[in-house]
Amino acid sequence: MNDVFEKRKETVLEFINDKSYKPMRVKDIAMFLQVPYDQIQMLFDIIDKLIDEGKIVENKKGKILSSASLKQYPGVFTGNGRGFGFVKIEGFDEEIFIPASLTNGAMHKDKVLCQIIKETGRKQEGEIVKVLEHGLKHIVGRYQKVKNYGFVIPDDKKICDDIYIGSGKDMGAVDGHKVVVQITKPPTKKDNPEGVITQILGHINDPGVDILSIIMQYDLPTEFDESIYKELESIGSTIENESKDFREDFRDVDMVTIDGEDAKDLDDAVSVEVLENGNFKLGVYIADVSHYVKEKSPLDKEAYKRGTSVYLVDRVIPMLPHKLSNGICSLNAGEDRFSLCCVMEINKKGDVISHDIKKAIINVNERMSYNVVYDLLTNENSSYKERYAKFLPMFKNMEKLRNILYNKRKKRGAIDFESEEAKIILDENGKPIDIIKRERNIATSIIEEFMLIANETVAEHFYWLEIPFVYRTHEVPDEEKVEKLESIIAPFGYIIKGSSKHPKSYQQLLESVKGKPEEMLINKLTLRSMKQAKYTAENGKHFGLAATYYCHFTSPIRRYPDLQIHRIISQYLEGELDEKKIYHYKKILAEVARVCSMNERRAEEAERDTDKYKMVEYMKDKVNQEFDGVISGVTSWGIYVELENTIEGMVSVKDLVDDYYLFDEENMRYFGENTHKVYTIGDKVRVKLIRASVQTRTIDFDFV
Repeated sequence: MNDVFEKRKETVLEFINDKSYKPMRVKDIAMFLQVPYDQIQMLFDIIDKLIDEGKIVENKKGKILSSASLKQYPGVFTGNGRGFGFVKIEGFDEEIFIPASLTNGAMHKDKVLCQIIKETGRKQEGEIVKVLEHGLKHIVGRYQKVKNYGFVIPDDKKICDDIYIGSGKDMGAVDGHKVVVQITKPPTKKDNPEGVITQILGHINDPGVDILSIIMQYDLPTEFDESIYKELESIGSTIENESKDFREDFRDVDMVTIDGEDAKDLDDAVSVEVLENGNFKLGVYIADVSHYVKEKSPLDKEAYKRGTSVYLVDRVIPMLPHKLSNGICSLNAGEDRFSLCCVMEINKKGDVISHDIKKAIINVNERMSYNVVYDLLTNENSSYKERYAKFLPMFKNMEKLRNILYNKRKKRGAIDFESEEAKIILDENGKPIDIIKRERNIATSIIEEFMLIANETVAEHFYWLEIPFVYRTHEVPDEEKVEKLESIIAPFGYIIKGSSKHPKSYQQLLESVKGKPEEMLINKLTLRSMKQAKYTAENGKHFGLAATYYCHFTSPIRRYPDLQIHRIISQYLEGELDEKKIYHYKKILAEVARVCSMNERRAEEAERDTDKYKMVEYMKDKVNQEFDGVISGVTSWGIYVELENTIEGMVSVKDLVDDYYLFDEENMRYFGENTHKVYTIGDKVRVKLIRASVQTRTIDFDFV
């Protein structure tokens, strides 16, 4: 019945969106479409549903029009702490700017109907006509008591209003409690939103409450319910009694896992040997999670809902329970495991001249770490030589193959961002005691290159089979963002040579800044000019990697898209991918890709927020200390400065008191009217910390 409803809904929407359609009442639509009498009610339900979704509107005369004909479009509202916001509309390249006076009660993440009221070139301005659905189930914030009522100050700075909590709706919360609040009345032009406190997380100074607040803010599921644990009871801890049909035995192949020291979910193993013809045989063996997580099972539904494992500064929130992620699915050394593998023959140019994708049984010989492999490859006197003597030749061949694959990628134009990530060191109470840069070395690069080539090979294989699949797509950058990047890098003496639609142009730019003081800054600015990669059900190429075919195949323990394509691959290899299943995947994969992309964004934002919180906490006791930094951003409200350890803070315009400074938006700089002092992106500066607020998650500097 649901399929019938959806199909007829599509038909009705297509009819109303047709250029020749003239506004008419529902009964006239029924006559025109020759809807049988016993299906009239379904038509009314369809019309109501389309109105709720913001795709059509009913005017005062009761006539139905398409929203687009009125320049009204459904989208998602992203708020800003200063009241204004933006609406992201599907199919539009640019977000629609909504002034603070025209948000009409919309809150951050609400689904809204937006009317475009002004167009200037590519930029469009709009008004919120209607809130279709509230996006936030709950809001996390700090409670502030005022007599017999109070306010919750939201942690999320995209929510501009404090939430009024009436008498008797505070659950007994006191000043400084972190709480969860449910909105009972949205904001108006005159009044704040109203809410009721549903949970007290603890006091802001209690250990762990900071990260718990972020977990709640992003609605990250932390517990698995009983149905999951019940399903886990039927999954063994070994493959001894499992069917080995359709699997090739690779247990005699020498292979290793190479991960960080603290990794527990090992989902990829690798092997390399040099063939008689001088080519390399690379085996990439991935945990066969789809063998245990069956479609539509409680485990699968929960994994789909989570979308990805989330790596917060003090904990991991896994996509799958530990019995799977650290147990039977983890490729632990010395234990038989089920795997999906891609074995490739690669010539000295880096071309994959043949490959096999198979279901396999494997047994990893050694669990290696990046640091140990790095030491073995770079230190002639490594203390690990004796222990791993058997594998040292393989590691050296891995390095040779890595260099070949890396150079081939570079030659075709792949962009290699030398991005710097912070590693935050916590004490036993969760307090940050140091912040350092994460190191990348030849061992991490070996695994990166091997996973990249496996992902490309699998994506190309299934693309040409014309089987429904999930791809990883990275689109060409927007022209407007490219123009902005060009204007910023021009004063440094750099240009984007060639076509901005080819990644090689960006690669050449990044090559030209290597070793220069502004290297990290231009790396970061170039990265910001790029679009975000996303999952799609159609192959859309990967701009950053300069790859024609790309997917995520190598991490099914922690990413749902990988698990989804593993399921498709397994069914294909077993001959089970019949027409019915192909139809099923064609029907669901676009939505799977959309949801996975959305959950990936959520995880990234939560990870970024926890890092930011701990960075602010780390700086809290360093007020009045001085630091060297680089100007990383210039806006109308202030100048952003990044320190050597990647911590970023802001010098407010209000604190530039030695002169009257003019903001030059085109050249991204501030210019002193009398002193002629200039502050621009890339300048090395010395700053003093004047404030670090964990409540607002902000760091404020002043120029020394």
